[in-house]
Parts: sequence; structure tokens; C-alpha cells
Amino acid sequence: MFAIELGVQVESNITGFKGIVVSRSEHLNGCNRYWVQPKVGKDGKVPDGLWHDEAELIVKKKSIFARANNDRGGFPNAIK
Repeated sequence: MFAIELGVQVESNITGFKGIVVSRSEHLNGCNRYWVQPKVGKDGKVPDGLWHDEAELIVKKKSIFARANNDRGGFPNAIK
């Protein structure tokens, strides 16, 4: 079971790394990890995201995205 929803803005309480949760992974040992993607930089480049353990993430802002209601994946249907 995941404690953090996809699409929320989070911050690492260890490194201060900030971004949006775009993926999550459940491991056999019980560790949940989240892929956090930072915002596009001022130079227009997309910085690399990082995996973070669930325990180190603090939810800063709830999701503004409505998840797609299909099995095909892709982009969210809309912004709330």
C-alpha cells in the first residue's frame, strides 16, 4: 500500500530535493520508493529525477492532475 499519491508535489527531508511524484515502486522487502521529477529549469532543460524512499518524502502540495481512466497510460486527462 502506498502512502503518497501520484502527481503530488514532495520534498525530501534529507536532501531538500523537490518535485512531482510520477511513478512508484513496491519492493518485496516492504520498501516503497517514488520517482520524483523536478520542474524544468530556467534554461529550459528537464533535470533528471531520482528515486526516494517513502519515509523521507514530505507532501508539500496535493495533485492538480486528474488521472487517466484507461489502461493505456499516457498523459493525465486534465488539470483539476
